[in-house]
Amino acid sequence: MLQQNQSLSDGLITPFHNTRKPPMPDTRPATAAIAFGSNLGASADTVAQAAGRLKAHPQILSLRLSPLYRTAPVGYTDQPDFTNAAAIIETTLAARELLDLLQQIEHDFGRERPFANAPRTLDLDIIDYAHTASSDPALALPHPRAHLRAFVMRPLADLDPAYPIGQHGTAGALADALGSDGIRLL
Repeated sequence: MLQQNQSLSDGLITPFHNTRKPPMPDTRPATAAIAFGSNLGASADTVAQAAGRLKAHPQILSLRLSPLYRTAPVGYTDQPDFTNAAAIIETTLAARELLDLLQQIEHDFGRERPFANAPRTLDLDIIDYAHTASSDPALALPHPRAHLRAFVMRPLADLDPAYPIGQHGTAGALADALGSDGIRLL
């Protein structure tokens, strides 16, 4: 009991402090779309192995991989054709953590970046993460050019034609609009 003229600040009585732990960060799974590409070495094997590495990560809860496609290069065309695929994953990684993981996998497969659109052992891009928009220069979402690339939209449409790509439309509608020139199923 407080005595007359005694207050909480007299040091005799300690005010109640909330000792609950701060709330945990949101760990609900997010859906993400990933594009795979390779045109150096055994590119089909590289794509399959990279998908296996991604799927084996403890915070990748599920991974569905599209069929593989052989596609003509875009931009710098004096290089071998690409093997491309897409995956839809469920993950508890944040978008930036997922990007870091993909870049580590690229590095482990010998990815070099000598110039834009250069041949590559492995290219992994986040096309969409939880249907969110971001203009962060390190990770723009959805991927700013994915909706213009049949080699991204066709494999993604194989997995889920209704998958939304920002304000651009669905993967299926975009794949149909882009056509299949330079793309063939492996």
